[in-house]
Amino acid sequence: MSPTELEMPLDWIPGLPRAEDLPYEDGEPMDTFWHLRAMNLLIECIEQHFQGRKDFFVGGNMFMYFSPKMVFNRDFRGPDFFYVNGAAHDKSRPSWVVWEEEGKFPNVIVELTSPTTKKVDLTTKKTLYAQTFRTPEYYCYDPDGSQLVGWRLYDGNYEPIEPEGGRLWSSELELYLGPWESEFQTRTEVWLRFFDASGNVILTFDEAAKQRIEVEKQRVKVEKQRTDVEKQRADVEKQRADSADAELARLRAEIEAIRRQPPTQ
Repeated sequence: MSPTELEMPLDWIPGLPRAEDLPYEDGEPMDTFWHLRAMNLLIECIEQHFQGRKDFFVGGNMFMYFSPKMVFNRDFRGPDFFYVNGAAHDKSRPSWVVWEEEGKFPNVIVELTSPTTKKVDLTTKKTLYAQTFRTPEYYCYDPDGSQLVGWRLYDGNYEPIEPEGGRLWSSELELYLGPWESEFQTRTEVWLRFFDASGNVILTFDEAAKQRIEVEKQRVKVEKQRTDVEKQRADVEKQRADSADAELARLRAEIEAIRRQPPTQ
């Protein structure tokens, strides 16, 4: 059993509501427009990086039901960003209902903190994610000062993840996480981004499309340069051949002229 799965599938408990019968929004917006965009950026980058895979789910700011009593008190909105390994990717979900997901909890959680949420993110939620969710990795990012902290689960408790060059390594995603200034949805900001093991930033779909266009432009440019070099080489060879033919014709003409000269007396 993985550390992010319940010991007993809750769908075996009779009478539990289905996902479509549960509330999936509370009308409360995210703290700022930056938080909304930052969440969407993280989700899009993971979708782009793992495109083609069907064994994961990534989401954010969704209601997350993990206990039957939550159906009645509705006291918890899900993480700003979460990643679940081994989940059906293409399944439509208005919310994450643990008892409909084979008891799976997130493998990775990221909270984008704000002055109103930071204390809860670093205390109440941290305890919840470690002791109830047993989520292997938890990260908190404060855009005020671009401060990123993270923890990895050891023996039921979170231990700090040591930064490497200002970034934190996620063993679950096999990616780094760190601040990066870039443009997203027409705004240039310091965003929280993912990076591969070589330090390359994980691209959005738009960035990946632009990169493919640039790669194709470079390929066409290199191909044109190769064609130009081949043409120059062919021109040089032709000039050399023409010169050789001209020289041969001249020598033949001289020989013919000498041959036609009358013999000396």
